[in-house]
This record gives sequence, structure tokens and C-alpha cells, in this order.
Amino acid sequence: MAQTLETLSRRTETLSSIRGIVHTMKTMSAINAVPYEHAARSIESFHQTVLAGIRAFVAKTGPISVPAVAKAEPLLVVFGSDHGLCGNYNEVLAESARSEALKMGGHSRVLCVGARMSDALADQGISPEFTFLPPASADGIGRLARDIVTRLDEIGGGDVQNRIAVTLVFTRRAENGQRESEVSQLLPLDPSLLSDSANSGWQSRSLPDYSMQPTPLLAALLRNHIFASVFRASAEAMVTENAARLALMQQAEQAVDDRLEVVGGQFRLVRQDEITNELMDIIIGFEALKKKTRAI
Repeated sequence: MAQTLETLSRRTETLSSIRGIVHTMKTMSAINAVPYEHAARSIESFHQTVLAGIRAFVAKTGPISVPAVAKAEPLLVVFGSDHGLCGNYNEVLAESARSEALKMGGHSRVLCVGARMSDALADQGISPEFTFLPPASADGIGRLARDIVTRLDEIGGGDVQNRIAVTLVFTRRAENGQRESEVSQLLPLDPSLLSDSANSGWQSRSLPDYSMQPTPLLAALLRNHIFASVFRASAEAMVTENAARLALMQQAEQAVDDRLEVVGGQFRLVRQDEITNELMDIIIGFEALKKKTRAI
């Protein structure tokens, strides 16, 4: 069907508007990823400090035996997205969560972050018992981590170590700008964390010491270890979500640019045809006028 200049002009304006929106989304994704990345690095430093405190505690008191947990209830915490324009981010993670749930016998309880993640899990036949709101900014990661830790305390009846086996499922950054699903066991605690003093003991010329009572001190250290692990998973999830959205917007921007180039070429061809037709009309009219003049 022949294209008119007016149609092509409207199409160019529409594509330019779409490109502006896509460019804005790409810029926002790039800007939003930076605070989350800083948060991920910061919590990693904090986590290392907490682990150093645990090693110091073990070096002072000696290895702590961790009793085997026979009837711990399996529980998955899945960190997804509540916003679109990030491709198959939630669907891929939901498949990983389903695989992990099958390894646990298919009877694990599930908590998830993000309404879209809840829908993706439902498509896999998993019904989350609670859905958390994802953070709107890097400042909200701490709120989310506290909410999750509080919920775990409620489910475990104040004894999460012996009552529930918690696994974190989230997306993390991989090499060459890629992303991959990570499954990390949070509870029960790794026995080497409290008993492997030979390999991960206190590496310092100074002897560790503390003034608090051992029981509340250890409880505080372990709670901060759990909090830092949940915080890290949430921060990594937000970084990779924005990275996925950025990559998708870059592809969309390139596709719009390609389409604009095609429409621009069509516009130039149609315009040239109309100019040629107008010139031909002028020439034909002039020749007709010349013949009429000669006839007179």
C-alpha cells in the first residue's frame, strides 16, 4: 500500500516518542543500579565483619557443636521483581525455585518478593504463602531484610535454627555481564561456621576477648549473619533486575533506531516522488502553454 508523507510523518513522530520513553527507561535503569550495587558491596563488608566476630567468638570459647536437625521444615525465599520490562527475569528464577522445591520433596513452604514473582511461581504450580513488597530504592533493602527475618522468626517460633531449613533463591551477576540463578542455604547453619576453628580460626597476633555474656553475644552475631545474608540476596536481585532491564531497553532502543532509519528512507523516497511529480506537472503545463501560444 502506498505511503503518504502525512502517514510517514506521523509514524516518525510516534517512533521518536517511543524512543524517548525507551531512552528514559534505559537511563533510569542505569542510575538505579548504582545505589543497589553500592549496597551489595557495603553489606558484603559488614558480613565479613560479622563472620570475623563469629571466628573470634569460636577462638575464645572453643568449637561449638551444632546439633543435627532431623525435622526442620523446608522453606524457600525467592527474590523476584514487582516491575516489568525486564524480560524473562522472573520466569527463569521461578523454574530454579521449582527445581529446588522438587529436591525437597515438593512440600516446602515458599515466601517470595514481588507480585510478578508470585505470578511466575503460580505458573510453575507453586503458591507462595506470603509476598513481600520489593524495595523502591536502596534505602528499602534494610526494611525488606528485616521483614523477612521477622517472618522467619515467626515461622520458626523463635527457634529458626532447629525448626526450619531456609534456602534463598535469587539472581546474581555472572561473568561478561550475564546473570544466573543462585541457590544458597541459609539455615540450618553450616557446622563449619561454629566448629571449624582449624581452617577458619582467628588469624591475628591479638587474642580475641569480649565482655558480654556468651549466649546473647552469639545470638546477636548469628542474627546479624542471617540479616546480612538476606540483605545481600535482596541487593544482588535488585542489581541484576535493573541490569536486565537496561539490557532490554538497549535492545529496544536499537530496534527503534533501525525502524526510524527505515521509515526515514521511505519518507525521503515518497517526498522525492512527490517533488518529481510536481516538477513534471509544471513542465507539462509549460509545454502546453507554449503550444497554445504558438497556435495563436
